[in-house]
Order: sequence, then structure tokens, then C-alpha cells
Amino acid sequence: MPKTLLKNAKVVNENNILETDVLVDGDFITRIDGDISDTNARTIDLDGDYLLPGIIDDQVHFREPGLTHKGTIATESKAALAGGITTFMEQPNTNPQTTTIEKLEEKFAIASKDAYANYSFLFGGTNDNLEELKRLDKNACSGVKLFLGSSTGNMLVDDEAVLEKIFRNTDMVISTHCEDEGTIRANMDTYKKMYGDDIPIKFHPIIRSEQACYLSSSKAIALAKKTGARLHVFHVSTGIETDLFTNTIPLEEKKITAEVCIHHLWFSDEDYAEKGTLIKWNPAVKTALDREKLWEALLDDRIDVIATDHAPHTLAEKDNPYASAPSGGPLVQHALLAMLQKEKEGRIKLEKIVEKMCHNPAKLFDIDRRGFIREGYYADLVQVTQNSQTEVKKSNIFYKCGWSPFKGVTFDSEVVRTFINGHLGYEKGVFSEKKNARRLTFNR
Repeated sequence: MPKTLLKNAKVVNENNILETDVLVDGDFITRIDGDISDTNARTIDLDGDYLLPGIIDDQVHFREPGLTHKGTIATESKAALAGGITTFMEQPNTNPQTTTIEKLEEKFAIASKDAYANYSFLFGGTNDNLEELKRLDKNACSGVKLFLGSSTGNMLVDDEAVLEKIFRNTDMVISTHCEDEGTIRANMDTYKKMYGDDIPIKFHPIIRSEQACYLSSSKAIALAKKTGARLHVFHVSTGIETDLFTNTIPLEEKKITAEVCIHHLWFSDEDYAEKGTLIKWNPAVKTALDREKLWEALLDDRIDVIATDHAPHTLAEKDNPYASAPSGGPLVQHALLAMLQKEKEGRIKLEKIVEKMCHNPAKLFDIDRRGFIREGYYADLVQVTQNSQTEVKKSNIFYKCGWSPFKGVTFDSEVVRTFINGHLGYEKGVFSEKKNARRLTFNR
């Protein structure tokens, strides 16, 4: 690849905004300085736009293999690139499930051909694959995923003896979906007796309740403290859970960390009347007070990472009675725009967005040379402008499922360009025919 010189950028990096130039040579950033000249480089004038590190999304469901009518690694990573996400970590509840090393490597083989963004996968723990988990090299993938409450697929880990053995037998980050299955089943039985399968959607956050979340996440945290395991709690959705996490030590020293997702920061139970099952997620979108508590914990660093839990379903699948409508929705194309909108509203600083969506995932998962704009690091870069708007409409949605919970929203910013390992992969609605994604490597 030729060199690329990015002029007149406002680089947002490491709690600072610096007006500077950035020189890229091949895969890497080679120089960051105030006035760079290079006659051998292709020059792009950013004209004062922001330049961010590529977003790292630690939780997506791209549906391949087995569920490709909803999405594929190709379609969803392409949409991610349009949203400034240059790295994704995909979850194991596909068909077949990613619960053996063989199936893990089959996913890597697909991604090596089809991915538009850098990739890794989480290995799924089950009640009966402990020996396979022990064989997994700690640098083979981004980590281990455990469903401590049932969600998509059949991967519930409910054998407490096995669960403790998993916690004791891996040095990798264990990421958990925490909802107490017994509580959910009891609540579901109550509302099914009242309504049958057509339960009003407004009861979703009562069925998959605050109590269900807290019981499970507090139990996982207690087990992590008992065993010394490295625990990362996915998609925290309630205010009460935020008190389980600490902000008294740096991220690098934390053994227990937390993630919040875009939908839990944006929507509340007040939105079910308009959006219906389009905002049915597990864990559920809960109250406006829960949302406020999540924001507080995000801003005071009890919550460490912002992710999407991107999980596309077709509109036909979503358009079903409550009990049969699947949970999940597509978010990767619009996650950064949603956070930039909150920055415009004064809710969060741009530097904090970059910390939670770029720096911290890289630190937490020990990713090699990504998540920062530094000399010698991979040139995963995103140009965003706040001098242009983005209206979310069917004609510009890149998800295979063809819809977005943000449809009809106009964001006051735009993802202009996305560079992937130094290559201009996306520019103003147009994708490069060349894929330049890489398998993630780790420093563990």
C-alpha cells in the first residue's frame, strides 16, 4: 500500500484532543507530528475533523455459521466498518456453537476470507466441554463466553460445580451473560398464565427483571473473587448492578470489569410502546432510572466498556407475539453515531467515548497494538465530522436484516472515512473492494 498522510486532524486519544498530522505506511502509523510533509504519500486533508482510533466492539453476534439469513460475517462487518468499528469479537452461539477448538478455527477461516473488520471470537463454555476449554491456548482468541442465563441458542451453564471449574481453569477473560434462569422462568410462567404467548412487550423488563440480573451477576462476581478468575460482565442493564463494580483502582489492575451496551444507554421502558419487539433485548431495556444509573457508572468508571451486542434478526422474526419474538437487534453501524449524539447533548466527552470504545477494550483483552493512535500501532482510524448529519433510513442501512432500531433518527454527525490496517476501507457510503482485515493477536 502507498503511504497515506492525514493532514489537519483533531486526534482524540488518551484523554487529549490534539491538532496534528498522521502519517501511515503500510499497516502502521509511523509518525504523528504537527506539520508532516511526504511527497511519496497520498494526502487527505481532514480539514479539522476528528480522527479517532478504530472502535473495538467486544460483543457482536454476526450469525455465521448456521443463521446466515439474519446476517453473515461479511455483511455485518461491512456495516461495522461504516460505523467506525474496525475490530469485532463475535460470540459463540451460532449453529453449530463455537464450543470446540475445531469449530473456533472454522470461524476464523470464514473471517479470513470475508471479514471487512479485524476479528476474533469468543469460545463458548458449556456444562460438558471443560476438557476442550483446558486445551485452548490463551492467545488463540479473545476469551471465553458463558451464558449464565439462557438467551439465543442452548448454551446455558447451570451446573455450579462445572462453573467453578471453568473459573479455576482458564487464564483468559471470562465474559458472562448474567440473568438468573430460575427467576426468569417463574416470571414467564406467571405472565403466560395471564396472557398466553401474546404477553404485552411492556412486561419484558419485569419478566427478565432487575432481580434476575442482580442475582446472577452478584453470584458470578462472588465466584470470580473466590477463584481469582478474570471476569468481564457483559451488558449490565440495571442500576443496582452498578454498585457491584469498583472505580478505586486502574483498569489494568481490575480483575472484575463491566460493559454497558448502546441500547441500555439510549432507550428505556418508555420506548416499548413505540418500538415494541424491535427493542426486545436480553437483558431487557429497563427503566429511565436504571438508564441514569448506568450513565453515572459509565462516567465514574465503574463501567469500563461500551459495546453493541449487535444481534440481527429479520423483521418477520421480530413481528411475532412476545413469547416467540427473538431478542436482539442490529447496532454496529450506528453505535458510534449514537454516542457522538450524546456528546453533542453534553452527556459525555469525546475523550471518554474513545476511552470506553477504543482504549479500554484493547487493554482489557490485551490486544496487540490497537485501540490507540500511537506511532508503531496499527492504523485503524476513523474520521468523523460534526458538520454533517446522518439520517437513518432504509436506503443507507447496511445490515443484512435491513432495519435499525434507530430508523428515523437523524444524528448530528457522520462517519466520513474508516481506515483498516492503513487501508481506506470505507469513504462516504462507499466500500473498498479490497478487504484488509486481520486476525487479532494478543499480548498475554
